[in-house]
Amino acid sequence: MPDQRPVTADPADDPLRHGNHARPAAAERVLRYGASTGRLTHVERLAARPGRAVPWPQWMPLDLVIAFAALGIRDPWAHQAAAAEHARAGRSVILATGTASGKSAGYLAPALTAIGEGATVLYLAPTRALAADQLAVVQALGRTMGDGRRSVRAAVIDSDTPRSQRSWARKYATYLLTTPDMLHYGLLPAHEQWSGFLRRLRYVIVDECHGYRGVFGSHVAHVLRRLRRVVEHHADPGVPALAFILASATISEPEISAELLTGLPTHAVTDDAAPRAPMTFAMWEPPLTELRGEVGAPIRRTVVAETADLLADLVSDGVPTLAFIRSRRGAEAIAAVARDRLAGAGAGHLAARVAAYRSGYLPQERRDLEQALRSGALTALAATPALELGVNITGLDAVLIAGWPGTRAALWQQAGRAGRGGDGRQGGGGRGGGGKEATAILIARDDPLDTYLVHHPEALLHRPVEASVLDPANPYILAPHLCAAAAEMPLTRADLALFGPGAGEAVTSLAAAGMLRDRGGRWHLSRTGRIPMTGLRGSGGRGIRIVEETTGRLVGTMDEPSAHLLAHSGAVYPHQGELYLVTDLDLADAVAMVRQCDPGYVTAARQLTTIEISAEQRRAEWGSARVVFGDVVVTGQVTSFVKRSPTSGRYLGEEALDLPLRTLRTRAIWWTIPPDRRDHLAATGVDLPGAAHAAEHAAIGLLPLVAACDRWDVGGVSADLHPATGRLTVFVYDGHEGGAGFAERGFGAAARWLRATRMAIADCECATGCPSCVQSPKCGNGNSPLSKDGSLALLDLVLSGAPQA
Repeated sequence: MPDQRPVTADPADDPLRHGNHARPAAAERVLRYGASTGRLTHVERLAARPGRAVPWPQWMPLDLVIAFAALGIRDPWAHQAAAAEHARAGRSVILATGTASGKSAGYLAPALTAIGEGATVLYLAPTRALAADQLAVVQALGRTMGDGRRSVRAAVIDSDTPRSQRSWARKYATYLLTTPDMLHYGLLPAHEQWSGFLRRLRYVIVDECHGYRGVFGSHVAHVLRRLRRVVEHHADPGVPALAFILASATISEPEISAELLTGLPTHAVTDDAAPRAPMTFAMWEPPLTELRGEVGAPIRRTVVAETADLLADLVSDGVPTLAFIRSRRGAEAIAAVARDRLAGAGAGHLAARVAAYRSGYLPQERRDLEQALRSGALTALAATPALELGVNITGLDAVLIAGWPGTRAALWQQAGRAGRGGDGRQGGGGRGGGGKEATAILIARDDPLDTYLVHHPEALLHRPVEASVLDPANPYILAPHLCAAAAEMPLTRADLALFGPGAGEAVTSLAAAGMLRDRGGRWHLSRTGRIPMTGLRGSGGRGIRIVEETTGRLVGTMDEPSAHLLAHSGAVYPHQGELYLVTDLDLADAVAMVRQCDPGYVTAARQLTTIEISAEQRRAEWGSARVVFGDVVVTGQVTSFVKRSPTSGRYLGEEALDLPLRTLRTRAIWWTIPPDRRDHLAATGVDLPGAAHAAEHAAIGLLPLVAACDRWDVGGVSADLHPATGRLTVFVYDGHEGGAGFAERGFGAAARWLRATRMAIADCECATGCPSCVQSPKCGNGNSPLSKDGSLALLDLVLSGAPQA
């Protein structure tokens, strides 16, 4: 940012000497700079809110009340008490309130009370780091509780847990913390060994449940159903029925989302009674540069460079700040660039106050960084979402969010890290609540959705957060879980209702395929049967092992469809903060060989795709346009990969690949216009192939606005004249076998989605199209042809008869 004001260079002027009173003014100076340069697109002031406290429930034992008080929680907020009451009564409940509202106390109160009565509790977290952070809270409460009660014996079980600790946990743990992956791979297949724990299981806590969406969420839904089944098998007579307590940053339709996930009716607690500090929320768009990318499109200044400059400015003014970005490499780059900028201005004493934080660090390294930020030894961290979940750091004044984080829930989760008071009442296990005034800035990436949001803040700030999108009925996800369930215990007809209405048909198909065998109405996994699943984070298929060629070490695994795109020969493969170059992908042996190195570029695969329509599920007529949701068969082949600069995104070259065709049976939404309207557009000079292609790219980029997905979860195909419809057609499809629910969600909100798509294209200040509007980073055709003006004309026609969203 060459025209930005200089950072503090004289140690005598170190703003850390000036005290906290200068910090809000420092953040305001950054916003004034953004307004003067045209980067600042919107500022919103969110008012403070007082808290509403209530007494602890009378059923809570005195020593537990005292233990909470020792952590600064003398009485709960109303939503914490309400959730605890539902759980105590044996009802499944979802606590869906804002960041820093102290959701942990809402589930720990009934959970620890039940442990004192002889029960056990299972806590599920989406990441191992969050489980480890929660362990410390539970142990602190357990130490404070009186010796006269049954003790809280907490243990974390994950893939790194030594055998001796697992043995101890099976025998003695009363509060077990793990992940859905470990539950799926380790605990459920060995449920007989865990029978002592399972027979007394009273509560299952599902933390950060808004993260269970799409294919991952659909897999987890069946893992939880399998868990319910084995718990019922082992439960002691007279033990209260298993109840689920779910905790989430605010989501839409929480009861529906929770019921899809657990299969049980669930009560929702959504009235957030925690206090909230005042917050200034700003939106920021980096400027276009004179650089040109593919097909001559202008390149916007990168979100990494812009965020690093803002971070350096805030550090120079002594503002404790977190900068969030989705990639590990991005976090390291932001920290490095910010340090370089400070050091280059002669502020080396301030450069040492900036560090990176990401997954892949050792636990002690992460704890040291967290403590350094709390103590003031560090002023700023550039972090991945590894810091978003479960880590309580108080005293922060500002949060920079480098690029749309994927969902509104994640956005407010990250923004809520600023402004937390230092009274010890919030965060993991705390009471929750607001602190001091805070500033959060969303900095747009070069992406259609980011462009739309920073120019249409009402779509972000004045709408509820997303509902979780998952589809447990997907037969490609259901079938392997039925096999896994049969391996755990033979399936009965009574069990099938647990897995949904499609389970009967799926079992029949699995039996016909030789995967299951029927013995008197009980289905067993056949001796030759193999559970066709690589993990919960993919959609099945054969697993590909990622192996380091020099050592033979297993670096990681992924499903085969993903390997075509991410682990092909020549791909740059990031893992645990390290970069690897794929030297060979051997599909026959299901292995990708890699060597650790940073080649100085990132890669993106290009794929040629065709699509056929299998069946229409739903249709809407919009005047002359038609919008359809249905089943499709997508045939694709990865043909090459592109190299780009990791910082500027500049095109560095392309290399050909020779990979086989892949067929994907999935679901899609598509829209068409009739031949006469197509001919009219052509007569006005519209480049029809370019218009459809540009509209397809922008629509994919904007789908996360209405469905909790990432643009990489979906794909698209467009044609001036598609053979399946005989019309100009644009398809957007789920990129997972059987579908993941994203296209269906798009159909339900099609009018709002496509209007937002049209506005995102129109709002971009480029002349002919760029990555902020109609170019795609994963286009199989090299972003050609594209027509920005044509896409606007096409979308205007499609939307002319659309219902009001």
